[in-house]
Amino acid sequence: LSVFPQLMNNKNIDSQSEYLLPAEDGEEATKHFLQELVNILLAYINKSLKRSSKVLDFHYPHQLKEGLEGFSLELPDQPDNLEQLLVDCRDTLKYGVKTGHPRFFNQLSTGLDIIGLAGEWLTSTANTNMFTYEISPVFILMEEVVLRKMHSIIGWPEEDGDGIFCAGGTMSNLYSVLLARFHLFPVVKTHGMSAIPRLALFTSVHSHYSIKKSAAVLGIGSENVIVVRCDERGKMISSELNSSIETAKSKGLVPFYVNATAGTTVYGAFDPLNEIADICEHHGLWMHVDAAWGGGLLLSNKHRVKLQGIKRAHSVTWNPHKMMGVPLQCSTILVKRKGLLQECNQLCAEYLFQPDKHYDVSYDTGDKSIQCGRHVDVFKLWLMWKAKGSEGFEAQINHCLENAEYLYYKLKRRTDFQLVFKGKPEHSNVCFRYLPKRLQSILPSPERDRELHMVAPKIKTKMMEEGFTMIGYQPLEDKVNFFRCVFSNPATQREDVDFLIDEIVRLGCEL
Repeated sequence: LSVFPQLMNNKNIDSQSEYLLPAEDGEEATKHFLQELVNILLAYINKSLKRSSKVLDFHYPHQLKEGLEGFSLELPDQPDNLEQLLVDCRDTLKYGVKTGHPRFFNQLSTGLDIIGLAGEWLTSTANTNMFTYEISPVFILMEEVVLRKMHSIIGWPEEDGDGIFCAGGTMSNLYSVLLARFHLFPVVKTHGMSAIPRLALFTSVHSHYSIKKSAAVLGIGSENVIVVRCDERGKMISSELNSSIETAKSKGLVPFYVNATAGTTVYGAFDPLNEIADICEHHGLWMHVDAAWGGGLLLSNKHRVKLQGIKRAHSVTWNPHKMMGVPLQCSTILVKRKGLLQECNQLCAEYLFQPDKHYDVSYDTGDKSIQCGRHVDVFKLWLMWKAKGSEGFEAQINHCLENAEYLYYKLKRRTDFQLVFKGKPEHSNVCFRYLPKRLQSILPSPERDRELHMVAPKIKTKMMEEGFTMIGYQPLEDKVNFFRCVFSNPATQREDVDFLIDEIVRLGCEL
């Protein structure tokens, strides 16, 4: 039966959505529609957290494009009724991936925090922008409070730091390169790259690709990103960094920036921050720490030692939507020097940033950003912090790393799995290969490597088609394909780790 009988029976209605608020007397129809939508969302949330349910109901692109069971992606000329819109909402979730499922291990951002979800709902309901205090007074002050808290956790004086929430870690890293260049050569803002010498920046071979992308976007050029070698655990070799800086200088380049990674994407490695800080101070370079993945460990008394030296950085990227479990997206660029973001990006658009407003215009943060419109990403984090406290985040993060250690020791004891590197993982990344029976007795050789390279993709294909769990794989440098399991979902327990191992064996034993 329709939940909108009075609308369905009215043949004069062109579009049922016209009877929702702000239509006159639209409260009841709006209430029914949103209640039905909430029922769909609650059913999805419950299903996402049930281990008996699938992580995904996989279909190939051509199948979704052609339409499935009445679900069509095509846009109509005539409006659909509200019942159809609700069906479309349900089907959109049905054919997607349940990233909150305890057995989803595919990405760094997993889980489904109910408080964070409530925060996202409220944010969308408020539907405001983060450029001025006059239209976003509460959210602007929340952002100041949260950023100040993050500064203090890093170890910076609260009153000196600065920062903003950004549209993901790539944008946060781009800000760091932008600020470093402006700090050294302010003239670049008005006169461009032709007014300054050829620059060089440095990052490890295991760092995120966004550093090279930032150099390309900012006109520095990806070829001027000097990639520094790492040790077998994926940590930047500080002596190699120093020699790379000297070599760049000898070629006439001007080094200005070093990116150190705290939690690499694949291995979860932490670069030696104090050693890198010493080198940066010696050469007068900007030090940035990309802690998008590893920043959450600062909240753990047990694990924050892995980021020792981070307070010596000039800027830090930290993504709460990863280890802290905040719903996507939620990323910050944190800057030690107050005012630099404003100096670098300010253009004083008169229709937004009038200097003669009746309040303190320093709270109009829009000119710190390279964007104009900026989504409110702070509220869900603020609300979760209120709900959990720092201690709650610490327990959540410790639990995720305990899961990684449990998987590591399980795999270490088995002959049908091979760890990619020796030693316990530093973060919640565990990298390994599955060895089918026929490959276990074959000695290492190029032919064996070619065979082994195909194992992970074949298992992943079967895994997605069956849909009970999901894990990522990749090659890295000279290493053939291997699985990377990451833990950031507090709902994941040891039974889920056991299931993953058993599922890989079931799907791959006959390869």
